[in-house]
Amino acid sequence: MATERPISHLLVANRGEIARRVFRTCRSLGIATTAVHSDPDADAPHVREADTAVRLPGAAPADTYLRADLVVQAALAAGADAVHPGYGFLSENAEFAQAVLDAGLTWIGPPPAAIAAMGSKTEAKRLMAAAGVPVLDAVTDPVEADLPLLVKAAAGGGGRGMRVVRRLDEVAGQLAAARAEAARSFGSDEVFCERYLPTGRHVEVQLLADAHGTVWAVGDRDCSLQRRHQKVVEEAPAPGLPERVREELHAAAVKAAQAIGYVGAGTAEFLLAEDGRFYFLEMNTRLQVEHPVTEAVTGIDLVALQLAVAEGGKLAGPAPEPVGCAIEARLYAEDPGSDWRPATGTVHRLELPLPHTEFGGDGPTGLRLDSGVGNGDEVTVHYDAMLAKVIAWAPTRSAAARRLADALDRARIHGPATNRELLVRTLRHPAFLAERLHTGFLAEHAAELTARDGAHTALAALAAALGDAAAHRTPLPSGWRNLPSQPQVKRYRADDGTEFEVRYRITRDGLAAEGHPDTALLASSAEQVTLRTGLLRRTFDLARHGDRVFVDSPGGSTVLTVLDRFPDPAADTEPGALLAPMPGTVVRTAAAVGDTVTAGQPLLWLEAMKMEHRVTAPTDGVLAELRAVPGQQVELGTLLAVVQPKS
Repeated sequence: MATERPISHLLVANRGEIARRVFRTCRSLGIATTAVHSDPDADAPHVREADTAVRLPGAAPADTYLRADLVVQAALAAGADAVHPGYGFLSENAEFAQAVLDAGLTWIGPPPAAIAAMGSKTEAKRLMAAAGVPVLDAVTDPVEADLPLLVKAAAGGGGRGMRVVRRLDEVAGQLAAARAEAARSFGSDEVFCERYLPTGRHVEVQLLADAHGTVWAVGDRDCSLQRRHQKVVEEAPAPGLPERVREELHAAAVKAAQAIGYVGAGTAEFLLAEDGRFYFLEMNTRLQVEHPVTEAVTGIDLVALQLAVAEGGKLAGPAPEPVGCAIEARLYAEDPGSDWRPATGTVHRLELPLPHTEFGGDGPTGLRLDSGVGNGDEVTVHYDAMLAKVIAWAPTRSAAARRLADALDRARIHGPATNRELLVRTLRHPAFLAERLHTGFLAEHAAELTARDGAHTALAALAAALGDAAAHRTPLPSGWRNLPSQPQVKRYRADDGTEFEVRYRITRDGLAAEGHPDTALLASSAEQVTLRTGLLRRTFDLARHGDRVFVDSPGGSTVLTVLDRFPDPAADTEPGALLAPMPGTVVRTAAAVGDTVTAGQPLLWLEAMKMEHRVTAPTDGVLAELRAVPGQQVELGTLLAVVQPKS
């Protein structure tokens, strides 16, 4: 029988938006809070918002947030009586959970034995099969009929150690690559293969169980929109499920929790095939990143319920039923049009256009922002690329999608490159609105979702040039002459590498801009330019930070680099030179000096922001130099290799 043990002081063994999220509930409950932080996070928002904070010396996760001993010491030093693990890092580490309990602290999570039971996907599948939960059988000796296959790490998750194999001759190589990544990420190189369902859906059930035998299935979510096996857009409830399938999913999830004596919040994940059959994937023994959509449709605070259960409380009555629909979009610092390349740098501005509610659903706007960064914060290579989650609730799914797309479209996001445009296009895509969801959705529609609008970027460049002129003009507009004059010229480069040369004059008759014969200048200042093209009037908001100009307008947002002041450092490199596209660590190479290579062939892999990134040959030729070696730390622009082009 569980005994009540009130919590008065909580340490969150995590960082970023989940730490802030937990602190928010603690403030509402009158619970004191302590943060832990690495050196790069010393002034991070989660540190500023906690009552007290404890430093974890170092920068890398292995030296800081993954040091269970240091985290427990921090809790004791701060006088905390409970530890919340958040998600990621040590949240699903049974040894850490036991260490917290052994220190006399309350653990906000399931029993260590339940965490251990679900810690290995292979063992979890065995347990679930024995409990009567449907599972996909492992493929041990694959043949042609088994293709395509999915190679998965037995430990951990988050898309790491996962590979899709479509040809038998690729199996050995992909197994080796998956083992290497799994060993680096999770300390175990165990991997396994199962059938890959390219049009399957990722559907999951939110669980909440108390120590008195009650298990709630708190609705379901669809998390099918993924890149690199990591979620991008999630929603509740999962759309288009026949009621029979929904009931069976919930029953299977409850059975899974009961089979391991589960207590606390957790999530049972399933793969839903086109024929309506579903298969257990794994159980996340923690709070999920996407928990806000469940909160939005049910009106509950899952963190508050986690704390209540940990204190020995009982879940009263049946699980709450969902009302309306909620959709969450993960805002990542990455460029989807460049193979999801992560981005680093200063977040100058991150603002939604309207006030947002704390817990979705019944607020004045139905919008919620859970952010890990604030204005002026740095995005580094040490942690994953998620900046924030934006959640919208509405009575219907289409209304929620419209509200979320509009909020993202109107947001001001100035800093590293993000996936904002991809999110907006996804939420407005006919296939998404028609509920044609599957895990390959983003790949299937990649061309539409990442296409560049050259005409709009050219107009944004013109607005940037006119704004720059307004910032430096004398009482007369820049370029004004009584006699014909040479045009004003400004050069910019867009994030995709396209260069734009803006040439214009301000004459007695107004604006004369090359390439924009029907465009008139209506007003200009350093911060805002209004143009009319034909019958359409548009206003462009401008913000300059260093050599970059952020241009926001109803047609989309554009980031431009001023070329005349900050030339491209790659411009002076020799042909065939391969520069590091980001700071990171070289994890492996796939070619040797003297090898003949083709354009696009992977030569090496860099690890940055918890993901592996291929670095490919820039041209056909012979690998003349290979300066990168596994384990090497490289900075942006470091020369990695040289490919001698074919003559």
